[in-house]
Amino acid sequence: MKKFLCVLLAAMLVMALAAGGGGDDGQTATASFVEGDSAAASTPEAGGEDNTPSGDEILIGGLAPQTGEVSQYGMMAMHGAELAVKEINAAGGVMGKQVMFNCLDEQGDATEAVAAYNKLMQDGMVALWGDVTTKPSLAVAQRAVEDDIVMITPTGTGADITIDRPNVFRACFTDPYQGELMAKYAKEELGAATASVLYDSTDDYSEGVYESFKATAESIGLEVLDEESYEQGASDFNAQLTKIKNKNPDVIMVPCYYEDASKIIAQARGLGIESKLLGPDGWASLLGHMDESNLAALDGAYYSNQYDMANPGTEMQKFMADFEAEYGEAPDMFAALGYEAMYLLCTSIDNAGSTDTGEIVQAFHRVDYTGLYGRISYENGNDPTRGACIVEFKDGTEVSLGMYTA
Repeated sequence: MKKFLCVLLAAMLVMALAAGGGGDDGQTATASFVEGDSAAASTPEAGGEDNTPSGDEILIGGLAPQTGEVSQYGMMAMHGAELAVKEINAAGGVMGKQVMFNCLDEQGDATEAVAAYNKLMQDGMVALWGDVTTKPSLAVAQRAVEDDIVMITPTGTGADITIDRPNVFRACFTDPYQGELMAKYAKEELGAATASVLYDSTDDYSEGVYESFKATAESIGLEVLDEESYEQGASDFNAQLTKIKNKNPDVIMVPCYYEDASKIIAQARGLGIESKLLGPDGWASLLGHMDESNLAALDGAYYSNQYDMANPGTEMQKFMADFEAEYGEAPDMFAALGYEAMYLLCTSIDNAGSTDTGEIVQAFHRVDYTGLYGRISYENGNDPTRGACIVEFKDGTEVSLGMYTA
């Protein structure tokens, strides 16, 4: 709805970060709690304060890893959503009501995510923002279908999250899309004839990108010379990289998150591998997690991103400035997606004029939202229509190469 696209410069409403929110299994979850018209912090805990929204509020639940190995993603996405809620409430809220956003910490774990989801259902959420990574998103997506509640993942790229789940949406592109896109980019733009892959066989995200990359490579004549794998928690990749080195591929696809990527890239260059390195959007934040002594190892590495944040347009510039003013750091792709996902969800609820799931789903398919980098729509299903940005690392910096469509 248009009123959501106008960010009022009035005084922003108070946000509070609080610990609490125990799941059904008795474990404690940390919560980020943003309430439309509350001037004080709230600390929701299992068996403690009642988080049920009042008659002039609606509760949107949230799930994000605020602690643990992928907390960087979760915190950025959550802060983006919080900023959107502040703007939406300042502009009048949703259906004339203020939005209460309660985001629980699931630590990047599927079991914790389900427990936190159950707590949010007990509290009376009308829709779910989250989860952030693929495995927890898959776990709660099934529950959302069973409970008939609308869900949008800002950054969960696993294709299965939305398949055969009519009330589950996403704001980002998918794993298969990234695999397809990077294979075609390697062939068409980098001139690659051969490729190898090193992926995490225990991670749905990594495996999904790998499978799509391989299938696309084979279909376009990009020969895959070697496919190596590892398991979650590995830190020494020299054995796999040595095998890859012996094949001397033009490019090496490494579909994983930034923590593994930083080690793999450093070890690859340490072995003298000069192949170009490719990655998915899980490489976002990679630059900040490479040892300064290894920054040169990133030269010749490329990854797909959701945005061109190096060349921001007017809407993105404003978002970036507002985010940095609020949180003291520059936003990344996850923050932008968290922000857009919240707007997409709230716009659809407001357009539906109802918290009925069926009405919100229909509104999602009618939504025509101009986001931070262009138009987003769901005319063709529950995954959005949007492009991808290719980023190259050069001399210790990220260089945006523009938008590319598979």
